[in-house]
Amino acid sequence: MRVLIVEDDNALADGLIRTLRQSGYAVDHAESGELALRACAEEHYDLVVLDVSLPGIDGFEVLRQLRRDNHSGSILILTAHDAEVDRVRGLDLGADDYVAKPFSLPELEARVRALIRRSQAVKSPKLRFGRLSVDTVARASVRTFSTSPPASGRCSNTCSCGSGRWSARSICCRRCAAGTTR
Repeated sequence: MRVLIVEDDNALADGLIRTLRQSGYAVDHAESGELALRACAEEHYDLVVLDVSLPGIDGFEVLRQLRRDNHSGSILILTAHDAEVDRVRGLDLGADDYVAKPFSLPELEARVRALIRRSQAVKSPKLRFGRLSVDTVARASVRTFSTSPPASGRCSNTCSCGSGRWSARSICCRRCAAGTTR
C-alpha cells in the first residue's frame, strides 16, 4: 500500500513516515501542494494524508484538484483547522476522513487502516452474491443455474430470460413475459 504524506512541518512528517513505514506502508512525502499534485500525477497512492495549511496551493485546493482529476485513493485531512465549517468543507470537497491536530497517533493509525481496508474492499469490479455475479464496469450481471433455463425463452420464477443472463435492460418477468427485452 502506498501512502503520500502532504505536510510542511518536517518534524511531524518524519514521525508520520516512520510510524506508517513500521506498519508496512510504502510512504512518500510532499512538502507543498504543488509537489503533492505532481506526485499524485506520477504515482497511484492508496491514501493521501493531507494538511490544509501548505505553502502555495493549500490542502483544500489540492483536494479539489485531485477529486476533479478522478484520484481514486482515499484522502485523509490532518490539520489544525478544526472548526466545523472547515471539516464540512473538507468532507464536501471529497475527503474520506478529517482529523484535527493535535491528534492521537493510535487513532490516526486505526483511521489509516480503516480507509485502506475500505478502498481494498471495492477494488474488484465484480461483486458476487450467491449465484448472482455483477460486473460493475461492464454493467452486466449473470446468474448461474443449477437446472436448465426454460425452453420457452421466457422468464421463469428464477428470472433466467431463457439464457441464464439478464441485465437492467431486460427487466425480467414483466417485460420478458410480453416478449420485450428492452
